[in-house]
Amino acid sequence: MIHFDFSEKLAVVTGGTRGIGRAISEAFLAAGARVIATYGFDTATAEEFTTAAGTKRLETVQCNVADYAAVEAFFTILEDRGEELHVLVNNAGIRRDQVLAMMPPDDWEQVIKVNLSGVYNMCKFAVQNMMRQRWGRIINITSPQKDYGFSGQANYAATKAGLVGLTRSLSREVAKRKITVNCVSPGFIETDLIKDLPDAMKKEYKGMVPLRRFGKPEEVAPVVLFLSSDEAAYVTGTVYDVSGGL
Repeated sequence: MIHFDFSEKLAVVTGGTRGIGRAISEAFLAAGARVIATYGFDTATAEEFTTAAGTKRLETVQCNVADYAAVEAFFTILEDRGEELHVLVNNAGIRRDQVLAMMPPDDWEQVIKVNLSGVYNMCKFAVQNMMRQRWGRIINITSPQKDYGFSGQANYAATKAGLVGLTRSLSREVAKRKITVNCVSPGFIETDLIKDLPDAMKKEYKGMVPLRRFGKPEEVAPVVLFLSSDEAAYVTGTVYDVSGGL
């Protein structure tokens, strides 16, 4: 059995203070890594996570990934501190559901900005850091929506499909520098992202899953750790489904 050891490594997890992101942050901490978990606006949850983790190896930082200037400032701080970034997990994401004909332009644009442009922003500066040390791991969290495109989620589905294309292109660009780029595609996971769905819709979605249940955030985290490890050095440009067979 592989024992993951990320001692002396720094992992940045966007949206890393709640849901899947928090589970990933916790898994890296348990494996000895230093973790910077970014969050958008929920300071109370970030503070609660910091207290619960109880370790100086966790740092929570407010950073709106959709804001290019804010992301640049975040990486400037890392540069000024002389930090080498080893792992970037692009987990931050939002939903603004509505059938396309009735979707307000702002709902389309905000989902694109956070879910897709936010990954561009983070990857751009992360790659610059990783290229100097000739090693790095980038994991982008996508979704089965990249394939299925459920009604009312055209904006969300477009971003998750776009992440796959971005991942495959970027993986080719940085492979010579021993940087791998992969996607993890969680299915229906018990987080706040699906908490607000109507009960009838939850029942319908659960019936679509061959394992007949929703997943848990801690069932996604080990796949992210594997793709971040030395053992996954020959894995790049791929999509790993964690979807219960969806």
